[in-house]
This record gives sequence, structure tokens and C-alpha cells, in this order.
Amino acid sequence: MGTQGDRPEVKQMRLVVEVEDFDEAVAFYRDVLGLDEEFSVESEGGARVVALQAGRATLELVNPEQRLLIDRLEVGRDVGRSIRVGFEVVDAAQATDAVVAGGAELVALPTRTPWDSLNSRLEAPGGIQITLFEELTEG
Repeated sequence: MGTQGDRPEVKQMRLVVEVEDFDEAVAFYRDVLGLDEEFSVESEGGARVVALQAGRATLELVNPEQRLLIDRLEVGRDVGRSIRVGFEVVDAAQATDAVVAGGAELVALPTRTPWDSLNSRLEAPGGIQITLFEELTEG
């Protein structure tokens, strides 16, 4: 195993989410949002998993004050949870329209943020709150 000094070399991050309506969630994230399927496995007893690739992954840690600040900037009020998934998209307005048409519930239309991105907030299938964001300047 490669290390960076005494630290492990992490090669991938996976966010694992249990969803009640598996088919609805897969259809939304794969077919509507356009994430590529890496693998799909069905096991005995009806156990199912699908891994969907979403480009580069980062772990963004925020304190409660920052989470509230983001909620107020994106939505105008406190709506967040301790976990929210962000997806960078090329066109936030178009992507927001597409995912709403595909089953997401709009929480807030795309809003320009102080850090120069255009962010929308949605409730997606599987009970996951998501932000779609478009970087407006190269950085």
C-alpha cells in the first residue's frame, strides 16, 4: 500500500446511500443526472448495489455556521441537513430544469453566490438533498 509519509494513499471516495426506492434513485442519478454506471450487482435475497461515477470527488467539511450560511445564500432559509451532495454541472439553470423534470423537487432556483458560482438546491429521489453548482469563473 502506497503512503504519503505516514498517511494512507486514498485512491477513491465513495458515498454510500441506502435508498428505499432503488429503481427510482438509479433512474434519477444515472438516467436524469447522467452519472455513468461503474458496476451493478444483484445478490441473493434481493440485495442490490450500483456504483455511479460522478467525476472528481471531494469531501467538504463544514461547521454548523457555514452550513447555515450556505443555506441562507442558496435558499434564503435554513433547510439543510448534516449531509448534502453537490454536483458541479456545466449549466446550472439547464441542469436544474432537467432534474426537476426527472423527479427532483425544487427547493431553490439557481442563485449566484459570493464565491462566484450559480447554485440550485433540490430534494432528489432517495431522500438526498443536492446542490447543482456551476462555477462562473475559472479558479
